[in-house]
Amino acid sequence: MISLKNVSVVMGNFSLDSINLDIDKGEYFVILGPNGGGKTVLLETIAGLRSIKSGEVWINGQNASQLSPEKRKVGYVPQDYVLFPFLNVYDNIAFGPREINCPGMDVPEIVKHLADILGISHLLTRNVRSLSGGEKQRISIARALALSPKVLLLDEPLSNLDMQTAKYLRLELKRVHNELGITMIHVTHNQSEAEELADRIGILNLGKLEQVGQPDEIFFYPENVIVSDFIGTPNILKCSNYHPVGQGLVETDCEGFHIILAHDTDEPVRRIAIFPRDIYISKTSPVGQSLNRFKGIITGVKPMGSTVKLDVKVDDHTLVSEMPLNLVNDMELTVGQEIFLSLKLHRIRIS
Repeated sequence: MISLKNVSVVMGNFSLDSINLDIDKGEYFVILGPNGGGKTVLLETIAGLRSIKSGEVWINGQNASQLSPEKRKVGYVPQDYVLFPFLNVYDNIAFGPREINCPGMDVPEIVKHLADILGISHLLTRNVRSLSGGEKQRISIARALALSPKVLLLDEPLSNLDMQTAKYLRLELKRVHNELGITMIHVTHNQSEAEELADRIGILNLGKLEQVGQPDEIFFYPENVIVSDFIGTPNILKCSNYHPVGQGLVETDCEGFHIILAHDTDEPVRRIAIFPRDIYISKTSPVGQSLNRFKGIITGVKPMGSTVKLDVKVDDHTLVSEMPLNLVNDMELTVGQEIFLSLKLHRIRIS
């Protein structure tokens, strides 16, 4: 559906450098990377909002490099929504179809259908100024879909929302994708967001596409130091002696660690990845169940700006945890100190 062939874009001191990328029809593709990496520029290039210095942009089998945005049949949802404040919800969604005035296009039916899919039928007469961030986001998506685009581009669609609303809208985006079967390209710097939504992920950093693959490929097999550093250099352990313990849980021996995992298939667990930020550290044994809890000794303390990486030796193995600097200071964590670490059950990646 989308093919970028040696695409380069120059904007002052920043450039996209020879981007080659193929995105399949109906795929949910996530462009993941740090702020300033060029994610929005890449999205705007696909939409036709940026001129390319060299290369070609192909959309649905057609060379779209010289096509204007309105002729590319691409829906674009910018980060700040850009809804028309002088129009109500209904008229915001209907704006595009009314503008092109295509014969036979039933605008009321289009608005009703999209409002039903996105759960905003009760908002159609509301002024957009009175809406919450989550409501504005759904309306922005509906407006982009109103022209039946071949591709929907989403620029950090969840970044301005509170955690609970963002979590809910992740589910909604996946549901809308499954229901419409549309190709979606989603930009984010949030790894959890990318992992939950993406069929495949592309890591973009400083204008270069560093790696493309399925989420497990990215997290378990980073191809270079840039990708590894961005995703957080996970603790990766090989596993054996896998057996179910009931309620969708299994127990496995991962290099000496007896770990309980959420895993509801018969396929054996070969490897697990535990990101440093998903290891909780305490000075005393936490109250409650001792699931995936281990005692260890701090053998290294490495400040990393606003965070600190801690090397923790558990028996003959070392795990790396990452904590906010202020929390490490408050807990007065030092080398040689005995601590307890807990692995977050639902944040353990399985391969």
